[in-house]
Amino acid sequence: MTHPASAAPSLTVYVEGIGLLGPGLSGWAPGREQLAGTAPYESARCVLPLPMALPPAERRRAGAVVKVSLAVGQEAVTASGLSAARLPSVFSSSSGDAINCHEICSALASGDRLISPTRFHNSVHNASSGYWSISSGSMATSSVLCAYDGSFAAGLLEAVVQAAVDQTAVLLVAYDTDYPEPLHSVRPLPDSFGVALVLAPQRSERSLAKWTLAPATCLTGTSATAMADSALEQLRASIPAARSLPLLRSVATQDAGSVVIDYLDGLQLAVQVGPC
Repeated sequence: MTHPASAAPSLTVYVEGIGLLGPGLSGWAPGREQLAGTAPYESARCVLPLPMALPPAERRRAGAVVKVSLAVGQEAVTASGLSAARLPSVFSSSSGDAINCHEICSALASGDRLISPTRFHNSVHNASSGYWSISSGSMATSSVLCAYDGSFAAGLLEAVVQAAVDQTAVLLVAYDTDYPEPLHSVRPLPDSFGVALVLAPQRSERSLAKWTLAPATCLTGTSATAMADSALEQLRASIPAARSLPLLRSVATQDAGSVVIDYLDGLQLAVQVGPC
């Protein structure tokens, strides 16, 4: 016997740690003030740090998606106080390593069609997850998702379900990087952006916010929540992983209510948010 969605229990998680990196956003601590409006936001080219947690050989092979995903993942896990090696993870990106894709296409279009083994290695959709496992020593399960412009919402759904059903903390990492021309003209992502969230099924002394997905109302036709700051709104609209910004703002301002984020065409994801 099946039960209607309205009878299904709500899924609630607590945000234990946040990592943030993007244009004009150098981490969660300064980003929190910018999103709350207590510090000005000014767009600037995203600076990708070296992934120092990787061994030297892997560090040399790491591309932009690895740098951004490891940076935000490490920031979120450090803030949570949990062990990275024991955290199940969900990695989500709209298109993976854009620069690596460009380089492979350029090689195939040239007279010398040989592909660098490193390029091929970094072209797989789970490259960032693999590098995360190497850097953290994690042997926990890892899910890798892609849902084009709805990739952040898809990753959030997966992470919330895992945390609530398995009763374990889960790391979500969502990231995007920009293509060089000529691919940029058909996929005009302006820059790199990454966000990481450690989501736990129980509240702790470190909890930053409470998020709930109600089965009867979490999928909605209501328009996505916009950012009040025009520059941040432009960022939210232009990079799929930045669709997370309204949720991050609700944490920064300790809001209570509903935040709607973009998911599929004509279908958004409504998250009930509250402070801790």
